Amino acid sequence: MVSTEEYGTARRGASERPADPAAADAIVVEDVGRTFAVRRGRAAGEVTALSGVSLRVARGEVHGLLGPNGAGKTTLCRILTTTLEPTTGSARVLGLDVTRQSRAVRRSIGLVFGGDRGLYGRLSARENLWFWCAMYGLRRSALRARTELLLDRVGLLDRADARVDTFSRGMKQRLHLARGLVGDPRVLILDEPTMGMDPVAALDFRALVAELRAEGRTVLLTTHDMAEAAAVCDRVSLIDRGRLLMTEDTDAVGRLLSGYERVVAHGVSAGLARRVGALTGVVAVRHEADRLEAETERPSATARVLGVLAAAGVHQVSTARPDLAEVYLHLVGRRGMGVT
Repeated sequence: MVSTEEYGTARRGASERPADPAAADAIVVEDVGRTFAVRRGRAAGEVTALSGVSLRVARGEVHGLLGPNGAGKTTLCRILTTTLEPTTGSARVLGLDVTRQSRAVRRSIGLVFGGDRGLYGRLSARENLWFWCAMYGLRRSALRARTELLLDRVGLLDRADARVDTFSRGMKQRLHLARGLVGDPRVLILDEPTMGMDPVAALDFRALVAELRAEGRTVLLTTHDMAEAAAVCDRVSLIDRGRLLMTEDTDAVGRLLSGYERVVAHGVSAGLARRVGALTGVVAVRHEADRLEAETERPSATARVLGVLAAAGVHQVSTARPDLAEVYLHLVGRRGMGVT
């Protein structure tokens, strides 16, 4: 592990961070909306990506922004990192307005997007970090020392001289994390940071987030993986269709998730599927051929479903927890699963 003192050496050539030390919250989002103009043929219109989003993230907090694809998570991250301006409302990072003080905001944050964006495949991992350290004003020995520390911190020191286009997706994501730490940021914004990582690398990532929290850094991460959020976050916010549904600590969201179960059964007739769908506490049912999937919102409902199936002589039955996206369907009232 790299110590805070080693990692936190002052950046040469960069100005001091002009953030407000009295700001209690690292991130403040107030009634933010964002629309995009679209054109279909001759017709023009607007798409709403965010609507009335308000959120506060305390200094030193690890906060998860959870939602299915297209929920608005990345749009909010782009606003906080100054690559998009809000259409309505305001946002501040460390007391700095993301629109009026965008340059100071960029000096105060680290950004990690998923995928290959921002990496140079023909360069080695070390050369990529040399470039980004130079962009932050580091030179010579300071640049080389920071690069080695970061490569070690994300577990890439042994592949430092390999070309990035030979890396696996998970290795590229770890290099993204190193890049996000180049400027010694007090706030890190991570968009799907474990995308493509294998289970071992994902565990290493969780340990790294714990280190960052211990150093007093603030982390906002987006994910659709509830297990990941529960493992690393202090609180989570659920977002869907551009609207913030709720903000709770991870235990509260875990209890919400644990209330739902999925029952899968084979050898089920259409009539029996309709009977299951009519039971109290069954919130969604899908029936294809002789296969049934039923979603329940409480354990007692699961017991009723199992009882009806057993009484009808159905024995190929299993239960499991639904994933976060499925729970979202229930939370926002989009059942979308009819009995056929």
